[in-house]
Amino acid sequence: MSERWVVTGASGFLGYHMCKFLVKKRVKCIGVDINPFEFEDLKGKVEFYRADIRDFEKMKEITRGADVIMHGAAALPRWPKDKIWDVNVNGTKTLLEAALTNRVPRFIFISTTAVYGIPRVHPIAEDYPLTGVGPYGESKVAAERLCEEYRKKGLIVSILRPKTFVGSVRLGIFSILFDWVYRGKNIPIIGSGNNRYQLLDVDDLVEAIWLVAHAPPEIANDVYNVGAEKFGTIRTHVQTLLDYRGRGRIIPLPALPIKIALRILEKLGLSPLYEWAYETVDKDHYVSIEKIKKKLGWKPRKSSEEALLDSYRWYEKHRNDVEGKRGVTHTAQWDEGVLGIIRDLFF
Repeated sequence: MSERWVVTGASGFLGYHMCKFLVKKRVKCIGVDINPFEFEDLKGKVEFYRADIRDFEKMKEITRGADVIMHGAAALPRWPKDKIWDVNVNGTKTLLEAALTNRVPRFIFISTTAVYGIPRVHPIAEDYPLTGVGPYGESKVAAERLCEEYRKKGLIVSILRPKTFVGSVRLGIFSILFDWVYRGKNIPIIGSGNNRYQLLDVDDLVEAIWLVAHAPPEIANDVYNVGAEKFGTIRTHVQTLLDYRGRGRIIPLPALPIKIALRILEKLGLSPLYEWAYETVDKDHYVSIEKIKKKLGWKPRKSSEEALLDSYRWYEKHRNDVEGKRGVTHTAQWDEGVLGIIRDLFF
């Protein structure tokens, strides 16, 4: 009998790639999301439920008979603070309780390296203190604590902390960068851009999820960082895109005044950039992946630069299609607000 996977956040960026992977594996894939499932290539191949993960009775019904729950649904950083906490913490607790009630063998929680805040030590190991920046990072720390509690109740819960992941269909905050690159604009960066910054290819993340789902219980019931093995700096990331496009150059800007300006613009609702993004982009931020390589035998295929370029190529090819899909998710084109005016006037 085929495995049964429940994928929450199925309508999102990771959800799409996870469902696509499972369909190829001929695994029974059950998608759950509060938003509609609009991926034409997966229509009829995924059993989809438009539902709220905070609805216990519905989650209990959907997860009955599941072998694996991959919990990727989350309220993202640009959402209201109270909703971020409600969805990311209470929604996770609801799913954990449903999994416990139905005795689901494996629960995989997709956390984030934002739980490390702005660390002083690199590479960051899994035992580094958790100090999430902003409501999103804080909610993920709280959700991880819930996962630990449910381990004590008998659930096997894997916690994955991926670096920011990119690939086809990824828009969100990257849609701003991609738009500027496509237009041939110069690209401003906060600080020198010489800080090392790790990204992750989404398909490498999906492979890690698959491996941890099939690992022995004592290995699965743990926490793992997930990131690219080869990565450069913010400057090399951006330069990769500019070299591909053949236009534009990097413009370094002084960090402190730019961060103050961005913080004010965020508070006024004039900029889509959120605290964790602009506070960490000028600092080293990379995690150790030795644990997941050793225990799961996982090895990422793509460097950060390769993954980012793949993501941009997809954007360039589908730009006309995504222009009208505005929103605040990772699969929507973000409104640039005042940044669009700054782009046209100064860059």
